[in-house]
Amino acid sequence: MQIDAQERFNEAWSNYRGFLLDVAYRLLGSYSEAEDTVQEAFTKLLRTDLDPIEDVRAWLVVVLSRMCLDQLRSARVRHETYVGPWFPEPLIQSDDRSNDPAEIVTMDESVRLALLIVLERMSPAERVVFVLHDVFEFPFEKIAPMVKRSPAACRQLASRARRQINEEAASPRFAIDPTVQRRVVDAFIAACAGGELTSLLPLLDPSVAGWADLGGMLPPVSQPNVGREKVAQQVMRFFGVGSGTTLTAQEINGEPGIVAVLHGEVAAVLALTVKDSLITRVYVVGDPRKLVHVRRALAATGLLRATRSQP
Repeated sequence: MQIDAQERFNEAWSNYRGFLLDVAYRLLGSYSEAEDTVQEAFTKLLRTDLDPIEDVRAWLVVVLSRMCLDQLRSARVRHETYVGPWFPEPLIQSDDRSNDPAEIVTMDESVRLALLIVLERMSPAERVVFVLHDVFEFPFEKIAPMVKRSPAACRQLASRARRQINEEAASPRFAIDPTVQRRVVDAFIAACAGGELTSLLPLLDPSVAGWADLGGMLPPVSQPNVGREKVAQQVMRFFGVGSGTTLTAQEINGEPGIVAVLHGEVAAVLALTVKDSLITRVYVVGDPRKLVHVRRALAATGLLRATRSQP
C-alpha cells in the first residue's frame, strides 16, 4: 500500500471506527460480533484501491451493512433452534474507558435494551432499513441497494418496523424520564430485598409481561409471563429473599437498570420498561455468554468483590 493510501486508511480507522461500531451494534445486538464485523469491513478496505472511492465512510457503511444483513439472516436460522427468547448483549460503563464498549458505542435512546429486543423480532431487511434510516438518517435511496429493494419498498419496511416498536412502547421518540425510571428501579430492588410481594405488585402494570433469555439453561417458555401476580411471583422466585442474589442499580445501555449478582458473580441483567410510572416489561438477560462485558466492567469497579449475597 502506498504511503498516501496508508494515511487515508489510518485516517478512516481513526475517524469512522466508532461510528461503524455504533451502526453494527444496533444492527447485530452483540458488541463482540459488531467488533468482528467492523474489523472485517476495514480489512476489505485495506485490500481495496482507495483512489476511486470518493466517500470512504459511505463505502464502509455499505460494506458493513451488507455483512450485517448476511449475519442477521444466518442468525435468524440459529435463533429458531435457540431455547427461549433471544435478547441482545447488554453494555454498562466501566472505569477502564480506554477499552470500554459502553464508552465507544454512543449510549442514546436507540440502544435501549427494550428497543434492541424489538429489533431482534424484525426481519433482517426491516432492521437494517430502520436502523440506517430512522436512527442514522440515511436516505432510502442510499439504503435500497444495500438490501436490494426499491426506495418505496424500504419506506414500507421502515413503516412496519416503527409500528412494531410503537406497540412495545420502545420507540426512540418515546419520552423517558431518567428520574422516574431510577425511582422505579430503586423501588423494585427494595421490594425484592424485602421479600414483599405486596410491595412489588403496585410497581407493575396490570398487563405487565416478563421474559428471560437464559441461554438454554432451562426448558423453553413459549409465552412470556403476563400479569402482575405471575410476573411478581417469578421475580421473587429468582431475585427475592432466599434466592441468594443481590440486585444493584446500574446504567444498562444508557438507562437505569439492574444487575443481579449471585455468589460474587454476575447472574443476570434486568431491563425495565416504565410507562406512566409503572413497569410494563421486565427483560432478563441471564445467558452467561452475553454478560462478558458486564462482568468485566463490574470487576473493574470492584463491585463484584464488594458485593455480598442476601441471606
